[in-house]
Amino acid sequence: MTHNLNKPPHYHINIFWHEPDECWIANVPDLKYCSAHSDTPDEAIAEIQVAMALWIEIALERGEALPEPHYRPDPIQISKAA
Repeated sequence: MTHNLNKPPHYHINIFWHEPDECWIANVPDLKYCSAHSDTPDEAIAEIQVAMALWIEIALERGEALPEPHYRPDPIQISKAA
């Protein structure tokens, strides 16, 4: 599928506290190895936005197709956590 470069696909972002490194981790399951970390959740989200933009830019420069967004968290697990 060809994507509009002005409106890239919407990918799910996971964000969680990683105790061993004592930082917030944000990752995008649909974009292999796309992750970021920071001291606060807001900073981790800002950093993952930059990482996603660069991931997409590099993939397009290489002529690679962007992966379709497939990952979605299990709503049952989310409701149990709430």
